[in-house]
Amino acid sequence: MTVEFGEFKGNKVIILKRDENDQYGFSFGKNKARLIVENFEEIKKFAEEEQQ
Repeated sequence: MTVEFGEFKGNKVIILKRDENDQYGFSFGKNKARLIVENFEEIKKFAEEEQQ
């Protein structure tokens, strides 16, 4: 995984990529980052659930 930082419409964003060849990655700003941090345990449970 690689982590990069950038800007979107003048706001700082973090970009998570599977590897350096990942063209799109997953990016989000500070507000979404706070929501993720505040709800980390629920997100972790969701990610670990068996797929249906």
